Order: sequence, then structure tokens, then C-alpha cells
Amino acid sequence: MKLFLSGHDDRYSIEQLQLALFPEEEMEQAEAAHFSGDGAVSALHRGSKWLTATAKITWRGKTARAACRLLAQKETVPLRRQALARSYYLAALQLLPEAPPWGALSGVRPTKLTTRHLLAGGTRASADRMLRDTYFVTTGRRALCVDSSDATVRSMAHLRPRDVSVYVGIPFCPTRCSYCSFVSQSIERCAGLLEEYLECLLREVRHVGMRIKETGCIVRTLYIGGGTPTTLSASQLDRLMKTIRESFDLSELLEYTVEGGRPDTLDEEKLRVLRENGCDRISINPQTMNDEALRAIGRRHSATDTLRAYEQAKNVGFHATNMDLIAGLPADTTETFADTLRKILSLEPENITVHTLALKKGAALFQERCDLPTAGDVAQMLQDAEAALRAAGYVPYYLYRQKYMSGSFENVGWTKPGFGCLYNIYMMEEIHTIISLGGGGMTKIMLPDGHLERQHNPKAPQQYLSRIEDTLCQKDAVFTQLKTFPEFCE
Repeated sequence: MKLFLSGHDDRYSIEQLQLALFPEEEMEQAEAAHFSGDGAVSALHRGSKWLTATAKITWRGKTARAACRLLAQKETVPLRRQALARSYYLAALQLLPEAPPWGALSGVRPTKLTTRHLLAGGTRASADRMLRDTYFVTTGRRALCVDSSDATVRSMAHLRPRDVSVYVGIPFCPTRCSYCSFVSQSIERCAGLLEEYLECLLREVRHVGMRIKETGCIVRTLYIGGGTPTTLSASQLDRLMKTIRESFDLSELLEYTVEGGRPDTLDEEKLRVLRENGCDRISINPQTMNDEALRAIGRRHSATDTLRAYEQAKNVGFHATNMDLIAGLPADTTETFADTLRKILSLEPENITVHTLALKKGAALFQERCDLPTAGDVAQMLQDAEAALRAAGYVPYYLYRQKYMSGSFENVGWTKPGFGCLYNIYMMEEIHTIISLGGGGMTKIMLPDGHLERQHNPKAPQQYLSRIEDTLCQKDAVFTQLKTFPEFCE
């Protein structure tokens, strides 16, 4: 679907909105305002008194137009982008079969708007009105957004100026799921890399631990993710976690999470290693309890394996267990998804994260879109999930969106009161510094002016191994920068 801009250069925001509203259409940059076929023209006209944003969209043989005005003397970058987005959305609304759930919002973190609103003194009611009147967000999505921002505001009470979180990445999995686009390696293909990768990671753990102590940072949440960290053997996990304990002062840690992920990588020995090394939260992610759907996405475990792993984890004594589900998987239906919900709710895990399937370009499923539920079916799955989870006493505590999501919906973390994962909130809401180690890790530095700076570790394990010296130097630069911040100069 073509896109041409006239009178402004806010390409990213309009492109993201077009992708969100017309997710099945390929993005194409038009060379001129006059073109044939499907496409949109987003224009900004400047007058002496008014800025007028207009949109003209042609889709499937029909054309729609809309306009929004802004007083020129009140122009700011956010208000200008807001007017452009509103005009585009109002034109698209005339062509789409129904109102999109997130209205004119296209970003992956809609809760940032409502969180800022609440922190500035707004109320839940005024945050809801903002989403309704400015961005046309539907009733249900507004409630999810405001509830999640409420949890974010509460979580910020735990943070102090020198606090950081630490992420440790293990970019390996038993096999590659058909929906996955992460840079993670299948153990079947790269088993020989695992030990070498672990040794390299231990170097980074020791190096960063030393820098954290020198700087005076205080580690508040620790998260080992992936990939699938429990692809490591029990002895490898023990070495990693012992090195973490030796390298970091964990005396003020609020939570320690390991993403166990696939049930087929878990056994009682590994679970005891995790617990004995201080981990108090674990994820066991079935994605579905429908064995046919599991086979369709390339998973080599069954629903029975999930039940076995969950029972073992409970016996070991974790403080909280998360279970991930995905709405919209191939070979799944509204009925089988409802059955998955019933089975998971009967286990009473502390957290349940409900994802919406995202068709990412790097995933095999992007090319082989067969046997997928319709957007209407996905909407029903999510509606059923919310009703069942709220009825069971769970509340939303974090939320984010992704590109190419089925039905343009969202991922929501649900929790029993008092069990929300702080790391998930801090990482997704980007409200304090997160130091990331390992292949694919992204360090997020919260600058004194409130902006965020990102630094990336090499993604693929092979690149991480070959560039470890550069990675350690980059970490040195991070901590040199942190030491210049006011809270570290006192």
C-alpha cells in the first residue's frame, strides 16, 4: 500500500499507523501524490492561522478523505503529529469494516500516555477520556491501558535514584517456533556453541558486576531470559547463577526471575538449581494446551508436559509462576483456546500473560499463513480471556503491542494482586536503567532529563563471541556515563 507525504516529514508515525490499520498490506513509498491503486496521501497545509492535516486513502476501490485543524500558534511536534494521525485515522475509519481496537494509536507502548497522565496528576477517569476523545480507543482497550498504568505508577514506588535492573540473555532454544523472529539458535543446529557462549557470558557477568559495585548501582530486579535459558543443563545453570551471585550484590533484590519457557526443557533437578540459587519467579509457557496447535508451531512438548513441569515447580517452592498463552495460533479455535484457558486457570498460577499472535517477517509462519484463526476469532479469544481472568481475580499489570499483530490487538500480563513482575513493568514502560548482558541484550539508560538511551549487544551468538571485547568496552562506557549522573555524584 503506497504512502506519500506532503508538507511534513513525520513519516514514521504515519507509516506505523498505516501498518496498524492495514496490517495485511505491504508498505510502499509513493514518488508523487498522484498514483494508481491502493495508497494514502498525508498532507499538512500551513495557513496564517491554522495548520490543517488532511488524509486521502484509497483501499479496495474506495476512497475516503478527512481533515483536522490546529491553531498555528499552538503548534508543537506532539500536537502536529496528533492532528496528522487523527486525519489519517478518520479517513481510514470510513473504509474499514469496524473501528480498530486501538483507534489512532500506533505505538507499541500505549500505556506510556496514560502513565504520564497519571503521574502528572490526572485521574483514571481523565486518562480514560483522553484515550477516548483524542485517540478514539475502544472501551475495553481503554480499561486495559488505564489498569496497566495504575500498576506502573504503584511499581515506581519501589525505585530509588541508583537502582538498576539486570537482564541476562540466553539466545538458544530446543527448536525454533514457527512464529518466532528472535535471533535465537536451535540447539539441534548449534549445540557446540553453547558451552563457548556460556564462558563468554560469564566474562561479561563478572565484568559488569565489578562495574556495578564501583559505580554504586543497586540491583533491584534480575531477569534471565532468552530464547530459552533452561536449554542450559542443570550444571551450566548452576555455574551461571553462582557466578551472578558472586559478581553482584543481591541483598536488596526485589525479585529474581528465570524464563523457564518450554516445559520440555524443565525437570526437577533444573528447578531445584534455580530455586537454590535465589530465583523466586519462573515462567512455564505452554502457549496452548491444544496438542495439535503445539505440533503446528513446531513445539515438541505436549499439554501433559506442561502439567508435569508446573507441578514440579510448585513442589520446589517458587514465589510466583507465570504462564504464557498465545491467541491466534494455527490449528487453534475459539473453543480450543477457551479449553486452554480453563486448564491454565485451574492451576491458579500467579501470572498469566495473554499474547496475540504477531506475524513477523523473520518467522516461518509469515510465509506459511495456513490454518490461522480469523481476526474475529482472535477478538473472541481475547474477549473470553479477559472475562475469565477478571472473574478469577486477575488484573492487568503490563501491556504492549507489536507490529503485524492479528487484529491489531495487544499482549497483556495478568496477575493475582501482589504478584506482578516488576521487571516486566520496568522494561516495557522504560522507567529506569536496565543493564543487559548476553547475545541480543539491549541496555536502556535512563538519562537525567527523562529520555532513554539504548545500547545493543551483538544479536547472534556467533557475533557475541567474536565481539566480546567490544561489548565489554561498551559496558565500560555505560558505567562511565552513569557516574556523571547527579545521583552518582553525591
